[in-house]
Amino acid sequence: MTSASDLLKNLPTAFQPEAAGDTDCTVQFNISTPMHVVIKNGTCATKDGASASPDVAITMDDDDLVSLMKGELNGMTAFMTGKLQLEGDLMLAQRMFGFFDSSKL
Repeated sequence: MTSASDLLKNLPTAFQPEAAGDTDCTVQFNISTPMHVVIKNGTCATKDGASASPDVAITMDDDDLVSLMKGELNGMTAFMTGKLQLEGDLMLAQRMFGFFDSSKL
């Protein structure tokens, strides 16, 4: 099974700039190895560690994040059952999963 950090490192490969449009944001992933993703000017980059000022922070267990990103876990269900905690721009969190082609993860 893919680890959560490996999956996040693959996000630039699965990134669909046309889906993100002119979105500029930083998404913090609080997993066993914290990482953040910067989407800016039609590009996507994954960075290790915590961002100083993320637009949204997502806190999840590693396995749940992998399931969510691969489309095996519904985001709303994960949120309602406490598997997914969000802090910051909730609308961005909802939209951002559409910026990636899950078949490439």
